[in-house]
Amino acid sequence: MALKRGDKAPEILGVDQAGKEIRLSDFAGSKLILYFYPKDNTPGCTAEACNLRDHYAELQASGYAVIGVSKDGEASHRKFIEKQSLPFSLIADTECKLNEAFGVWREKKMAGRTYMGTVRTTFIIDENGVITDIIEKVDTKNHASQILKNK
Repeated sequence: MALKRGDKAPEILGVDQAGKEIRLSDFAGSKLILYFYPKDNTPGCTAEACNLRDHYAELQASGYAVIGVSKDGEASHRKFIEKQSLPFSLIADTECKLNEAFGVWREKKMAGRTYMGTVRTTFIIDENGVITDIIEKVDTKNHASQILKNK
């Protein structure tokens, strides 16, 4: 059962690259960009993370905090953050619990094979923890502008 607009996001989001538990209440009073992506250090995921990095000050000035989520582990996230100088945390959803809760862990097809994977999706969560927008057609190179035009 996927979360949708108007639903309250779960309190416990997961563990970040430093092993710190990330909770929704950590962002009380801020809007949260919770973006799900398939894999660290791949072209599309790197473009998306770097676009959010490059517009991070603008996003913060508009009241947003940013958290990325993938099924990669903490060590992979630390390397990705360091390599790309990302100013935000990444949740290591290695068991795909958050992916499943948000309904982004789905069947995918590529090169004639079918497999389960993360469908790139961004959830905008308001100051009260309620999902106000879902971006399913993410433009990895212009993602910050997709978010900001909907604020």
